Amino acid sequence: MKISRLKTLQILSLSAALLPAAVCADSGDSWKFGASVYGWFPDIAGTTSYPLGPGGGEIDVPISDVLDKLDFTFQGNFDARKGKWGFGTDVIYLDLGDTQTFGSQGAGGPGDWPYDVSASVKLDMKSWIWTTAGYYRLVDDDQTSFDLLAGVRYADVEQSLDWSISGDISGLPLPGREGGAKVSADYWDAVLGIRGRFALGQDGAWFLPYYFDIGTGDSDFTWQGLAGIGYAFSWGETVAAWRYLSYDLPSNRPIADMDFSGPALGLTFRW
Repeated sequence: MKISRLKTLQILSLSAALLPAAVCADSGDSWKFGASVYGWFPDIAGTTSYPLGPGGGEIDVPISDVLDKLDFTFQGNFDARKGKWGFGTDVIYLDLGDTQTFGSQGAGGPGDWPYDVSASVKLDMKSWIWTTAGYYRLVDDDQTSFDLLAGVRYADVEQSLDWSISGDISGLPLPGREGGAKVSADYWDAVLGIRGRFALGQDGAWFLPYYFDIGTGDSDFTWQGLAGIGYAFSWGETVAAWRYLSYDLPSNRPIADMDFSGPALGLTFRW
């Protein structure tokens, strides 16, 4: 199923918490809300096949070899619960890019001519990742909470590659070559998962949050996991965690498997 980018952004603008940072232990009948902002700074692995034009075939670019710089990110979530039932939504926007330069010098050819060749490759990646789900709280006491959840995850990924080659042989400049290509894809997947936390000590100020889901749909398989440590205040809490998100994508898509992994730090407000 496809939706326009504008409609996607409108949905995302209303969203914000599937993550354990949004789990609270109050089981009253009144509505309870939590809103979080956080930073997740993942390493990214995967491979993208860029078309080179009619008759030009494709080139496969390992993302991890080129991309290691974050330009901009926005990440947040929102959670609402009444009694044992609730829903949450989590949105991530990542804008990453980097340029790598490669060079080679030496001598070759029948005249043992000296050569000096350099190449520059720039990869940019922009992605929206949105997860929303309803959940049911199975366990809810002063020390432990445990939820079952079901929902959907949407990913919209756009990657562009620009490259140039220059150099000389025996002091004579080579004809410069440059080019570029862009690929994009979006994926809808149904997900099932669990989340919760364990309190440390009697007062429950320190706690261990966790989250795990699996899903399938447009992707062959996707899963996400998070584990960390948090501290609760009267107005909310802060959480430091490690988060992992993986996509096993169909072989006929231009963007192949992707893996995001790295630390996250979040701040949650409750009312």
